[in-house]
Amino acid sequence: MAATPGLSLVRRVPVRVWTVLSWAGLVLSPLVLYLWIALGGPFTVLPLLAMLLPFGALRRRPLVALGVLLAEAIAVELLPLPSPSASGLHQSIRYLQVVTVDLAVGCIAATRRPGVSVTAAVLALVVQLGVAATAELWPGDLETAVIPYVLAIVTVWAIGTMIGQRRRFREAQRAQAEFRAVQAERLRISREVHDMVAHSIGVIAFQAGMGSRVIDTQPSEARDALRAIEETSRDTLAGLRRMLGTLRRADVGPGTAPLDPAPGLADLDGLAARSLDAGVRVDVHRRGGRQPLSPDIDLSAFRIVQEAVTNVIRHAGVRRCEVVVDQRDKELFIEVTDDGQNSAEGTGYGIPGMRERATLLRGEFTAGRRPEGGFRVAARIPIPAGNR
Repeated sequence: MAATPGLSLVRRVPVRVWTVLSWAGLVLSPLVLYLWIALGGPFTVLPLLAMLLPFGALRRRPLVALGVLLAEAIAVELLPLPSPSASGLHQSIRYLQVVTVDLAVGCIAATRRPGVSVTAAVLALVVQLGVAATAELWPGDLETAVIPYVLAIVTVWAIGTMIGQRRRFREAQRAQAEFRAVQAERLRISREVHDMVAHSIGVIAFQAGMGSRVIDTQPSEARDALRAIEETSRDTLAGLRRMLGTLRRADVGPGTAPLDPAPGLADLDGLAARSLDAGVRVDVHRRGGRQPLSPDIDLSAFRIVQEAVTNVIRHAGVRRCEVVVDQRDKELFIEVTDDGQNSAEGTGYGIPGMRERATLLRGEFTAGRRPEGGFRVAARIPIPAGNR
């Protein structure tokens, strides 16, 4: 909803201007009250103005505003005032002072620690009772006179405290939400970097090892290995640059240019070709439909397959593995299996990262040894109704 012109104008006023105005109100308040006394009281609006001026500082300087209001309440009783009018102006001023002091106590309770607000409430109550006693405002029963003042102070203090607690609770919730968002983004970046770099490093390590073994006997094979290392390194470097460019981009938001395209299941053939360079043949089987998936599902599915294949290259010790991608009506099923004797389980971040990707999409993930031998990674990711 668009802000009203008046509210927009108020928000555009610098904070320094509001600070100057609030302090000006605090200074002018006792001066206006003194002017009313000096003039003999013909202008009844002056005492009302004197008590309203400190309200501008209640939000930024509640303790100072309370001190000014209490000082004025004492001054009204101690200084020689103009003769009261028939309308009971002095009595109305005293009641108005009680209201303004109580409001100041409520603002302090809402913005300051309990120790400070309790001290302010007790001080305000003592001053109010002292002023009432000096002005002989007591009725016949002392308890009947004290109870309204005490109830008023306690009520505004309790309301202000509740408002302050709710505000602090909202601030704590906002801080927690920001912290969770930062942590989620850090985990996302960590998964992306791991999945991108780990596969490439696996291919490079395999090619470097093979090239070093055949460089003397088969120079052409060594040359092919170096060429594969160069291509894999360039692809990885380009991917890292795209990611860093996205992170550095300051204008990401509605209406901006789309981000660089992320890999998806359509890139499985390229993954299989790179894995073949690393010495592992990847047989990809696509089943079910080929409807476009949402970017988060498409990217996560590709990263799960990529990490599972990387684990086969690094740990399984086999020459081939099988990838099955079955896109059903309500879910996407992914399975990567191999016949290796070595386990891909360990203390790394690969399997936890794959599990996190599936869980974030409300899917299921399993990874472990197969009874017939080898290792199996499987994930089921639900497909939202909009993608079916």
